[in-house]
Amino acid sequence: MTATYRLNADEIRKQFPFFQPHPEMRSVIYLDNAATTQKPYAVIEAVSNFWAHHNANVHRGGHGAGARASEMYEAARTRVAQFLNATEPAEIVFTRGTTEAINLVASSWGETFVQTGDEIIVTEMEHHANLLPWVRLAEKRGARLKVWRITDDGRLDLADLDRLLTERTRLVAVSHVSNVLGTVNPVDEICQRAHAAGALCLVDAAQSVAHMPLDVQAIDCDFLAFSGHKAYGPTGIGVLYAKRAWLETMPPYHVGGGMVQTVRWERLVWAEPPAKFEAGTPPIGEAIGLHAALDFIDGIGRDTLEQHEHKLTQYALRRLQEVPDLRLYGPLPDRAGIFAFTLGEIHPHDIATVLDTHEVAIRSGLHCAHPLGERLGGATARASLAIYNDTHHIDALIDALHAVRRLFGLART
Repeated sequence: MTATYRLNADEIRKQFPFFQPHPEMRSVIYLDNAATTQKPYAVIEAVSNFWAHHNANVHRGGHGAGARASEMYEAARTRVAQFLNATEPAEIVFTRGTTEAINLVASSWGETFVQTGDEIIVTEMEHHANLLPWVRLAEKRGARLKVWRITDDGRLDLADLDRLLTERTRLVAVSHVSNVLGTVNPVDEICQRAHAAGALCLVDAAQSVAHMPLDVQAIDCDFLAFSGHKAYGPTGIGVLYAKRAWLETMPPYHVGGGMVQTVRWERLVWAEPPAKFEAGTPPIGEAIGLHAALDFIDGIGRDTLEQHEHKLTQYALRRLQEVPDLRLYGPLPDRAGIFAFTLGEIHPHDIATVLDTHEVAIRSGLHCAHPLGERLGGATARASLAIYNDTHHIDALIDALHAVRRLFGLART
């Protein structure tokens, strides 16, 4: 933490059309950011400008529009590489999102290098995007899926990882930040221990990319995935970072136009990475929107953003603990701004419905993490923070939760 923290959430919200008065929109306090973030004008305008003035396919056309579209698309790749501190843009593969990025690794790397009897370690807190591809791979390859269990306060014990790692471990798959518990995992240390055992490490950064600095070289992960729509960018665009050495050895995930150098009846020669993994027309406008989203984040400053959300998280933790009958899941006090909770015996869907009538938007359910939900005892309500939230939003959430208690016959104390 530095002493230079300055941020005005009111001014930040002015950059988002979602928060401006409009006859077709309700004014809401948006606390569902772990599901998707709102988009600033800069992102919407970047995408609209491309569609309106530069729309052409990339890497194919012999005309000026095609050349400009290709330049803009590859500039987005270079921007992502810089944002993650990758060693080169060729380590960045554009996908539809975190889910496709991890499926790519499981199908391409996994089906090539994972053999019968090998082991894959996943944590108990994983989102389905970083769980189901490994379940399926283990079934297809006859490998063993080993579950790294969480502690009662929602953390991972590194000593447990050491006990799980063996000479047959091929991969450790771990979320940087849990989308339910808000746990921030020490992914650099996890990657170090995986490598010491001869295994690779994949990091799901969907819940961290917009909330804290990311440096893939410092983490030393072999693979890292994130989605643009959770980082103020468009839907339909995601990123797979992979070390160049692995991209060189992995076969294509999809095949088709643009990912092959030579096609002969007797021989195929694949393109070099990353083109080898981007068959067909890629998400061009979406990648350009992601470029603008990363510029937006860095325009605020990732340290400033992290400090703002840290202070707001600590405020939210204090206020949530003031609500009688509320049970908050995950570690205290060191966590990200994601708060899964229950309120007495009230069903989480009912909590979310009542909060919506008070103009507070949250999520409810199992949050695409069914094994974790089973560990916690079922569905939860979830509020999650972003750069445009402030203490007034937390106060409104708390007031609305008291209204839920009154409505369901729980006296306010």
